[in-house]
Amino acid sequence: MRIISVNAWGGAVFDEFTRWLGACDADVLCLQEVARAPGLRGWTRFADADRAMPQRADLMGDVSARLPRHQGVFAVSDTGPVRDDAGRPHPQDFGLAAFVAPALPVVGLRTAFVHGSYAAHPDAWPTGGRPRNALAVRIHDREASRFVTVVTLHGLRDPQGKADTPERLAQAHRLADLVTAAREDGDLTIVCGDLNLLPDSATFRILADIGLTDLVRDADTRTALYPKPLRHASYLLISDPTAIKHFEVVEAPEISDHRPLLLEI
Repeated sequence: MRIISVNAWGGAVFDEFTRWLGACDADVLCLQEVARAPGLRGWTRFADADRAMPQRADLMGDVSARLPRHQGVFAVSDTGPVRDDAGRPHPQDFGLAAFVAPALPVVGLRTAFVHGSYAAHPDAWPTGGRPRNALAVRIHDREASRFVTVVTLHGLRDPQGKADTPERLAQAHRLADLVTAAREDGDLTIVCGDLNLLPDSATFRILADIGLTDLVRDADTRTALYPKPLRHASYLLISDPTAIKHFEVVEAPEISDHRPLLLEI
């Protein structure tokens, strides 16, 4: 089974991203920074006080169209305005997505907020403190005769940096609670996503307490499209390292400002 996690960056590198989608052969694909503006297609422009960038109006629909047999789940954390080519504003939902291949029955789903709660921002996106959720998918791996619980999240963004804060520690405990609630005894458990943390974060000790081992540690998870010197963002943890067939922080192709994390079990 191939499990891939990547921050999709709103589809900003769309041509490369879609070519990669057709070749990645993911059984479970976990995406962060997924957006959908109901009824809108093509490109929009996202902006907050810190940054502005193009992104797809309906990245969830774009990916679903290219993975038509996969079962897709979209969990929204918040909603805010984007603008079309004519400068008109549209509300756009933002959050996480998971896509599961048809050979893997989905036997459980759970989502919960690990920071804040759902919010609608009618006039402008805030730069920090936005709500964050996590999405858990429990599947039956027929080939291995086992259950696998995969949890993906996009950790709290803080304009001050990625160091631990009381909010991030609270987020870690809420994430651990979700993992514990979503899985059942004996499940192989994987947690992945753009955690927005440093490798020495207390989050990893909290997740170790529920049996999860970090595979990324201090590896560079950013591409050349990310200009800042701090290269830590995405992580993947697993409950049983002996189940790993292959793990890789994928350097090419560059489909985002984040590198995909590839796990084969």
